[in-house]
Amino acid sequence: MNSTAGPLAYTESPVVPGVRSRFVDTATGLRMHLLEAGTAGRPVVLLLHGFPELAFSWRHQLPALAAAGYHAIAPDQRGYGRTTGWDGRFEADLTPYRLFHLARDALALVRALGLAEVVAVIGHDFGSFVAGCCALMRPDVFRAVALMSAPFGGAPRLGAAPPLDVPAALAGLDPPRRHYQWYYSTPQADLDMHHPPEGLHRFLRAYYHVKSADWPQNDPRPLKGWSATELATLPHYYVMPAGLGMPAAVAPHAPAADDPAPQRWLPDAELAVYTSEFERTGFQGGLNWYRCITDPAQLVELTLFDGRRIEAPACYIAGAADWGIFQNPGAFERMQREACARWLGVHLVPGAGHWVQQEQPAQVDALLLEFLQRSREVP
Repeated sequence: MNSTAGPLAYTESPVVPGVRSRFVDTATGLRMHLLEAGTAGRPVVLLLHGFPELAFSWRHQLPALAAAGYHAIAPDQRGYGRTTGWDGRFEADLTPYRLFHLARDALALVRALGLAEVVAVIGHDFGSFVAGCCALMRPDVFRAVALMSAPFGGAPRLGAAPPLDVPAALAGLDPPRRHYQWYYSTPQADLDMHHPPEGLHRFLRAYYHVKSADWPQNDPRPLKGWSATELATLPHYYVMPAGLGMPAAVAPHAPAADDPAPQRWLPDAELAVYTSEFERTGFQGGLNWYRCITDPAQLVELTLFDGRRIEAPACYIAGAADWGIFQNPGAFERMQREACARWLGVHLVPGAGHWVQQEQPAQVDALLLEFLQRSREVP
């Protein structure tokens, strides 16, 4: 099981004024750690983080939502942070890490809080997939959905074959390449990332930097389709040189120690929260999520929803410099055309990359508040 050893500084003394920390036991066996802001009894907004992130990733949105009259709640999800009750081994049973069951974790949290519904679920990165599943499967509970950075293209098609054998196709290139999601599905990934040669803090600085708008080579465009040559046009943090782990792939692009740009949106004191948490837990809990999307057998429950659209009001927010919009060829378009029925906006935020809610928090806060207001007006 995951370790709970180590200092509890950021949960005992929240970094963000007005943001509280507590633990809630749920019916799915988790003791979920929450960061929250706002008064109980107000409309609830649930915020779901991605990889490698934490509830702390919503530190800007929590007080902004509270100031607008909402009760904003962000959990450390299964496999992350201060939440306990999950098996963080590579040998773990992957069933609880399937998207179907991660959505069940979110429902269990809502029920443990004594709620019948939340006015919206908001998900970033991998959390966008969980939020999309929540809204797809339980629109009576999750009344609106904001998808951020990772497009949610809908449930997998029943009986559909994968569009490409990605590992084999990329291995056949000259020079050979490797997709990060399949790398994340190997036991080597946690070994590489938990104990990188340059130290965890420096690795995370490089990783967050290259996926942000600060890295000048992030100039995303739609891919033409599922082919090895098209996938190979993605940056190395998505399609890596074969034989390199993620720390080695991003290290050459790490910002200089005196570069002020990364400090603007992720100062060292805030980066240290991520460093201390992942140093304590490792990455395998979060990496187990990837093992459940690279293996079609782990998505089988979702095929029950083949052809069903999200009927709740929906919006999409991403950084304009985020390759994540297009890394899954066709998903961005399919999300708008097929997956969601009641669109209230697609927003690409200037000056932001993948970590949009951290890089440009004021713009994201304004977009979310506008969406929440409009979604509550939709009949």
